[in-house]
Amino acid sequence: MATPAINVQNLTKSYGPVLAVDDVTFQVRTGELVGFLGPNGAGKSTTMRILTTFLPASRGYAWVDGFDVMYQSMAVRQRIGYLPESVPLYPEMRVGEYLSYRARLKGVERAGRTARIDYCMGKCRIKEVKSRLLGTLSKGYRQRVGLADTLLADPPVLILDEPTSGLDPVQIQETLNTIRELAGRHTVLLSTHILPEVEKVCERVIIINKGQIKFDDTLRSIAEREPVLQLEVRGPAEAVAAFLREQPEVANVTPHPLGSDLTAFDIQTKDRKDQREEMARRLGVKGWAIRRLDLKRASLEDVYTSVVLRQPEPAAPAEPEPASPPAA
Repeated sequence: MATPAINVQNLTKSYGPVLAVDDVTFQVRTGELVGFLGPNGAGKSTTMRILTTFLPASRGYAWVDGFDVMYQSMAVRQRIGYLPESVPLYPEMRVGEYLSYRARLKGVERAGRTARIDYCMGKCRIKEVKSRLLGTLSKGYRQRVGLADTLLADPPVLILDEPTSGLDPVQIQETLNTIRELAGRHTVLLSTHILPEVEKVCERVIIINKGQIKFDDTLRSIAEREPVLQLEVRGPAEAVAAFLREQPEVANVTPHPLGSDLTAFDIQTKDRKDQREEMARRLGVKGWAIRRLDLKRASLEDVYTSVVLRQPEPAAPAEPEPASPPAA
């Protein structure tokens, strides 16, 4: 089995009494483009800072391109391109001058340095501001300069934290297209709060909440989940619910009272067929008025909302751990 480009095992980070990252484990395969999602304070940025060697972990291990982030940090830095949410730039430098300086720092060979800088500026669509002072650029352009910086040394792993922050809709689409093109040649771990961006470019999604990984699956797997029929019907709620549960293709029925004699139902079926017409016909025979009958397919937003809003289960009483034997 090939070594993962990013391999995180039981990673934990504490800030005093605050547990920011709690026993996190995940892998990202070489060439994969993975969305790393979670609400504010979930542990995303802390995890990314550990992977990029900005922060040490309290416990656990992490490897990037086969190198340990703690004990081989210089080798890790040579193999990553990191775009933080707030790009640190020198406002008194011009764009081309800054990228040339960064390319020298990253060890880009002199013979191909100019061509590489031109390629990165073209890829990130910033050639038109090559001679502008960084301090005069909009936030969107600064983000794109930061993205060009991450590509200069052609690193195998890219870690991007909110790469479209501050961009207008056209710039967002251009940046997403660029990121999509990077997959395969580079391994990309992408953090963002904008779920449609993840759906456009990522193959897989990892959701972290309260310092723990709560979801890890592909977007294709989400799309293949059984759709839900959403029904609003006027009639006796208990009788309608009982009738729906009797239908052979229905797996589960969840009622949501709307007041008076109007009730909404979420209906999970046993196959992926669109049952709306048949369901409407059967309900019509019963004489119940249908106000709404929609087919809702699973989406990343549904999964994200479910994971983030899920109530934690009551913790079981902790069992005392056996004492560790003395070290030999």
